[in-house]
Amino acid sequence: MRWHEDYDIPQSNLARRLAVVQERLREVLHGAAPGPIRLVSLCGGEGRDLFGALDGHPRRVDVRARLVELNPRLAARARDRVDGMAVDVREADAGQTDVYIGAVPADVVLLCGVFGNISDDDIAHTIRAMTGFTAPGAHVIWTRHRGEPDLVPSINDWFAEQGFELVWLSDKDVGYGVGVHRFTGVPQSLPAGQRLFTFL
Repeated sequence: MRWHEDYDIPQSNLARRLAVVQERLREVLHGAAPGPIRLVSLCGGEGRDLFGALDGHPRRVDVRARLVELNPRLAARARDRVDGMAVDVREADAGQTDVYIGAVPADVVLLCGVFGNISDDDIAHTIRAMTGFTAPGAHVIWTRHRGEPDLVPSINDWFAEQGFELVWLSDKDVGYGVGVHRFTGVPQSLPAGQRLFTFL
């Protein structure tokens, strides 16, 4: 897990990407309708994306989150950061739909650190499944490296095919990819007992 230490190096790609994801999440929370905000984080790790964005945010008390992380050490660190917030940390396989029952449809879905570690087919399959994760008007925040082959244009197309409009995309030359999509389509039921992806 030494790669995870790059988050603590201020000018690393991971640290700069994390700051962008947190800022985009803060913006989404600021724009959310009054009342509870349901959030799901797939492969959420220590919860740096989530907790960093919630720190000091006025909508922090409205967030009802489920963070799914298979690594027990990272999941334990995430639990240590809950600090009274309504964040349910599940030590489980984020690639299985069953772990999200009761947490979806969500208003925000975090897919950070996922698309760079699964096959292209699994990325497309996971995006198709987002119609079962998201409520009308929900936002999906995702990350993917911009190395060759650059799959980001295809990712944008796959989201569009499922009724998601592109809200924001990082510049290609910054060394990482962060995207925000808003769901404008028709929500579907999330099927139980299905696999979304497998880490390579």
